[in-house]
Amino acid sequence: MKTFAQRRDRPKWDVLKLALSYELNMKNNSMQEDKQPFFLKGQFLLAMPDLADPNFSRTVTCISEHTQEGAFGLVINRISTSITGQDIFDELKIEYVPGAELIPVYIGGPVHTGEIFILHGQPFESESCFMITPFLAMSNTLDMLTAIASGKGPKSYIIALGCAGWGPEQLEYEIKENSWLTCSVFEDILFNTAVEARWDETAKKMGINPALLSVTAGHA
Repeated sequence: MKTFAQRRDRPKWDVLKLALSYELNMKNNSMQEDKQPFFLKGQFLLAMPDLADPNFSRTVTCISEHTQEGAFGLVINRISTSITGQDIFDELKIEYVPGAELIPVYIGGPVHTGEIFILHGQPFESESCFMITPFLAMSNTLDMLTAIASGKGPKSYIIALGCAGWGPEQLEYEIKENSWLTCSVFEDILFNTAVEARWDETAKKMGINPALLSVTAGHA
């Protein structure tokens, strides 16, 4: 029987690679120059009910970066049914404390599905942390994974495989086409709300009854 590392239908993760040419460990101000008010960094995208793309049906996506070059984010309400923390730690030969093997792994999106990304709360001391909001950062380093595996990492985090990406003006167009609603990122949705309830609870944060949500573009 093939080991996990030998199976070709599973990616060999490389946490040192960066997706979409974004250098997530660069100084924050180098990625925030020339920001425009309509950019959606630090926002949730709530998929509208009729969004047909199976990669995003009834998803909530956290936008980690949005510039004139495009947008990048992670889906926060889909958990892999076949991959857990143990698979990642074993693959990368990271020792882990009891219980860490059960850490869920999220399906962050259909792009760069072999890449690991970590949304997390404090602490933010590491230079590799890319700040999204004052309470949320993104990392994708081996050091951060090792800290989580050893129980010494941030208290609140999401480990995801893959991401969502949009080219220049693509996300803006999709919003105009009624594919998404947007609102600020809520820490309690990210870290304190059951995964299966995050779509409904995000809609409620917008003042919308999920049962009555109609296909209407807009911003909350």
